[in-house]
Amino acid sequence: VQLVESGGGLAWPGGSLSISCAASERIFFFNTMAWFRQAPGKERELVGTIALNGMTTYADSVMGRFTISRDGAKNTMSLRMNSLKPEDTAMYYCNGRIASRLYWGRGIQVTVSS
Repeated sequence: VQLVESGGGLAWPGGSLSISCAASERIFFFNTMAWFRQAPGKERELVGTIALNGMTTYADSVMGRFTISRDGAKNTMSLRMNSLKPEDTAMYYCNGRIASRLYWGRGIQVTVSS
């Protein structure tokens, strides 16, 4: 099983950016999927999750600004990030769980700077 992130880059503070995670398996094989991020010198933190039934959860720091979605036809999970802040700068990772196994993408850089 492979997960590959795409779409990162540079955004202005207050701007928007979307990143995607493409799965080599059908997206609905995953019990849960999630986005994590890790800023330089900091621990990896959970950004949000999406369950098999489509329910989402978010960290307080991104609630109301970030949205997780899935596309079953494309086998992708996406993260739409609005009202970006410099503190959102980090390497973003997607993961997915199938039964007891957890799979990770390699990560993609998101930088928020003027």
